[in-house]
Amino acid sequence: MKTYRIRRPKIVVIGGGTGLPVILKGLRYQSAEITAVVTVADDGGSSGMLRQSVNMSPPGDLRNVLVALSDMPQMYEKIFQYRFKQEDDFLANHTIGNLIIAALSEMKESTYDAIQLLTKFMHVDGHIYPASEKSLTLHAKFEDGTEATGESKIAEDRKAIDYVYVTNTMDDEKPKASRKVVTAIKEADMIVLGPGSLYTSILPNLMIDDLGKAIAEAEGEVVYICNIMTQKGETEHFSDADHIRVLHKHLGTKFVDTVLVNTEPIPEGYMDFDIYDEYLVQVRHNFQGLRDENCRVISADFLELKDGGVFHDGNKVVEELFRLVFGTKY
Repeated sequence: MKTYRIRRPKIVVIGGGTGLPVILKGLRYQSAEITAVVTVADDGGSSGMLRQSVNMSPPGDLRNVLVALSDMPQMYEKIFQYRFKQEDDFLANHTIGNLIIAALSEMKESTYDAIQLLTKFMHVDGHIYPASEKSLTLHAKFEDGTEATGESKIAEDRKAIDYVYVTNTMDDEKPKASRKVVTAIKEADMIVLGPGSLYTSILPNLMIDDLGKAIAEAEGEVVYICNIMTQKGETEHFSDADHIRVLHKHLGTKFVDTVLVNTEPIPEGYMDFDIYDEYLVQVRHNFQGLRDENCRVISADFLELKDGGVFHDGNKVVEELFRLVFGTKY
């Protein structure tokens, strides 16, 4: 059941992967004015194949965000999210939703316009914008001086990452934010980063110059939802403060105002590492390090255990976000 307020706070959520829809679902029922800015650097799986064959932005994260903010019946959602079986040859691993986005992207000659059409078709409560209107390629420079190209390749060698950057996949123009994204950030009461993979879901958005500049200069509260687990090839041995240091290093300024940190321990032996093989151990805490980065720290039980994996409890996180947005702005 939705909660209605006289003033709907403007909240921009930026990221990709499985964490973003969890937060968006919670926000949807709190009557926030939501804008989701979704990464377009994914080059693996169904998204990677479609972006090469149709010359479009990768649809997977956009698809999941559409579903998270849509009020369509559950049966329609199941159809939209249906993934063809591995043995289905040409259609193997593609979801129906990805194929629909690909078709509309070709029809409208723009993934951005395709998503705007689908937000109306699927009765989406909010705005959904790809971070850039062109597909992006993510590059990582490692501390040993070597480099990897492609989001799906960065974690393979498990090297320490120095920094990441993005380029347009199909041309040599400088990447820029999609229309309305910078304005949404400037007008937001709160900008939420994460949860999601630090180097491959969060930073690809911030490395678009005008988008990153808008966040660094934002008047709204910038909140980072720290990951619960470290990830192979990305954040091995990281503390929560290490995540923030990397964000601040990439934008060259201490722009994160508040960090949400889960302090609930994961039961020993609970994680199914055969399924969730990209995760390593629980992120360790360094509260003094966070304060040194000029961050307010909110630590609580944000943990949800489900299907042998660990996730953020969307309702608990959103409750905290609303305490913040109304406590700091109204």
